[in-house]
Amino acid sequence: MCVMFFIVVAMGAFGEEKDPALCRMLGRPEFPLLSRKGDIIIGGAFSIHSHISQPSLTLTDTPKPLICSRYILEFRFAQTMIFAITEINNNHTLLPNISIGYQIFDTCGSVLPSMQAVMGLMNGQEKTLGKTCSGQSSAHFIIGASESSSTIVMLQISGIFQIPVISHFATCACLSNRKEYPSFFRTIPSDYFQSRALAKLVKHFGWTWVGAIRSDNDYGNNGMATFIAAARQEGVCVEYSEAISRTYSSEQVERVVSVISKGSAKVLIAFLAQSEMSIFIEEALKQNLTGLQWVGSESWITASHLANRKYASILMGALGFTIKKTKITGLQEFLYNVHPSQNPQNKLLKEFWESTFDCSLEPDVHDQTKCSGSERLQAINNSFTDVSELRISNNVYKAVYAAAHAMHAMLKCEQQSDVVNSSCRWQDNLNLKKAVEHLQNVNFTLQSGEKVYFDENGDPSATYELVNWQRNEAGDTVFVTVGSYDASLPNGRQLKTKKKQQTKKKNPSVCSESCRPGFRQAVIKGRPICCFSCVACAAGEITNSSNSAECSRCPLEFWSNEDHSDCVPKVIEFLSYKETMGTLLSAISVFGACLTLGVLCVFFWFRQTPLVKASNSELSFLLLFSLILCFLCSLTFIGEPTEWSCMLRHTAFGITFALCLSCILAKTITVVMAFNADRPAHTVPQCSAPFQRTSVLGCTLLQVVVCVLWLTISPPFPNKNTAHATERIILECDLGNSIGFWVVLGYIGLLAMLCFIFAFLARKLPDNFNEAKFITFSMLIFCVVWVTFIPAYVSTPGKFTVAVEIFAILASSFSLFFCIFAPKCYILLLKPEKNTKKHMMGRE
Repeated sequence: MCVMFFIVVAMGAFGEEKDPALCRMLGRPEFPLLSRKGDIIIGGAFSIHSHISQPSLTLTDTPKPLICSRYILEFRFAQTMIFAITEINNNHTLLPNISIGYQIFDTCGSVLPSMQAVMGLMNGQEKTLGKTCSGQSSAHFIIGASESSSTIVMLQISGIFQIPVISHFATCACLSNRKEYPSFFRTIPSDYFQSRALAKLVKHFGWTWVGAIRSDNDYGNNGMATFIAAARQEGVCVEYSEAISRTYSSEQVERVVSVISKGSAKVLIAFLAQSEMSIFIEEALKQNLTGLQWVGSESWITASHLANRKYASILMGALGFTIKKTKITGLQEFLYNVHPSQNPQNKLLKEFWESTFDCSLEPDVHDQTKCSGSERLQAINNSFTDVSELRISNNVYKAVYAAAHAMHAMLKCEQQSDVVNSSCRWQDNLNLKKAVEHLQNVNFTLQSGEKVYFDENGDPSATYELVNWQRNEAGDTVFVTVGSYDASLPNGRQLKTKKKQQTKKKNPSVCSESCRPGFRQAVIKGRPICCFSCVACAAGEITNSSNSAECSRCPLEFWSNEDHSDCVPKVIEFLSYKETMGTLLSAISVFGACLTLGVLCVFFWFRQTPLVKASNSELSFLLLFSLILCFLCSLTFIGEPTEWSCMLRHTAFGITFALCLSCILAKTITVVMAFNADRPAHTVPQCSAPFQRTSVLGCTLLQVVVCVLWLTISPPFPNKNTAHATERIILECDLGNSIGFWVVLGYIGLLAMLCFIFAFLARKLPDNFNEAKFITFSMLIFCVVWVTFIPAYVSTPGKFTVAVEIFAILASSFSLFFCIFAPKCYILLLKPEKNTKKHMMGRE
């Protein structure tokens, strides 16, 4: 391949004469901090230092080299890489007779040093290559970088030459784009899954109103964008989203912390890289930013340098996802053996030793303790030697082994029974494009039992541990695993929490207080959906859970209870014997029937008297019997409607009243015919008896026929009326075919009108026994009652419809009873002297 930063020079450069036949490097080479020769070179790009000094630039002078400084962050990652390479070189089954070397560069957690690092890995340190600029990259694999932005910059250069890059800590979801980054792999899951896991976490604890802060780079911006989108799907609102960068001024950082302290959200999602988190937490301490529930990203949630007592007052109780921790056998002993004597000329080892033991290896030191060289790493407890939280280090370890397995497959290494004879087919010019293909297909298991493989996007399986910052008995901060997240599981089962160990929930972080059952959320115009007011559900609607967006309507036969939290069966309404109105109407009905029965007994006792004989005793007895039935038929309207009671109540009412009015009609016709006939009066009743019976039977039989046809074609039936009253069920008798009912009622009206007409014609006839005027008055009352009944019947709802009909029956029955029989009973019981034939004939 052609490395672009070499050029064939034909004339002097930098004031020196050069051989025109050589390919020479422009500028100065980049030298690794740690290196070892080997057949295969694995490059490492780690943020060993945290700060970069940018020299002043002029148009005349060559820029000075960048200087990285401040405390060492990822030196253990570099040593873990060296440990894995050493372990593989000592393993005769993996890449036998092939040695692996390394070149480790410092990216300083910044873009520009990362670019220099990848150039150094590609170009090597030789200033000349030969007669052409076509050659092999110095590094065959690159492990790093720790930041997404730095990794993207490295890929934009190394990707041109298909150099495989395996990152241990770059989590930006954008790096999963295979079209843009075909040679990129990573041993840490994409932030796409972590961001969605964080959204599910805050929803799980009921935190619907959160604040957010992110690193102002590809890692933070892409991760926060995914989180906000996932949070919106979960019904979580973000009050503010602030960004911070290590390059920000102190005023900018102060402003961000001020925004957070003024916010109302009690939960802060901190999607920050370790460097930004360190800057942010320092300012948070200055402004005493307390009372927040911290939810951290994987980058810092298990950072041991943040878990000191200085920050514990702010960060204690923090929650966040991280990859699973593991054990790497032999790593701690390897780290204990790190010593400047391994390479006395190496400045990094010297710097590490001096910063660890706070001494100096320089011979002439006056203001600082001189290092003896006999200091022991076993005697101190720091983040370098602490292997209790091997998470990211394990990613470095896996990345080295993945590269080794890919080369093992590419070089077609043969495994012999005799380990000494195992060998690989070495190639002088390694095709790195094929190395990418073999890296895509690796699938192996580490000594710890962990499987390593990559999906089609170069990502590992997305599984996380949920950790919680807690204080142990000694007062130190420990990371306690309180749950897990597995993106491969179905939705709803991905997040699991341990109830016994999980952190206590703090005050809920919500924009609006929860709506209790019986209320629904109503969006406030101009505010996020998490800010709402609580509106009571309408009648017939309920919510049986908190924070319901909508009220649900109760089923047809149910209604909401008083607090609208549950559907209860609707009140069933019908005119019952047990209620006051039903009891009163029943008593009146029975009283009317008993009173009529008493009059019947009186008439039977006085049946031989002139008054009873003159009143047409046969029709009078039949009329009294029909009135008893009229009073009693009202009882069929009281009580729960059944199939039989519905058919009986209207037909009994129709037939009994038809019988009653037929008797009255026969009476009035007999009277009219008697006084208009040429024969003597005493012969008329005898001659008219068959006519009377026939007319009563015929008129009644006609109503019976109408009722039979009604019951045959479409009889009344019990019905649950839910349309008239929404809050109750009215048990009523549906008329079936309403024509039948109105024909029955109309026929009664016709009989009443005929009775009224004939009685009116006979009202002025002579003799004291003439009862036509009483019948006229009774028919007048009867007609008024039933004419009034019709609109009242149609407009009165529920059980009052039945009560109105019973009232009409009783009123009309009493009107007939009192108008026709009260005067006669008065004479029979109180004025017996008038119960004589002479008085009846008007001759006294």
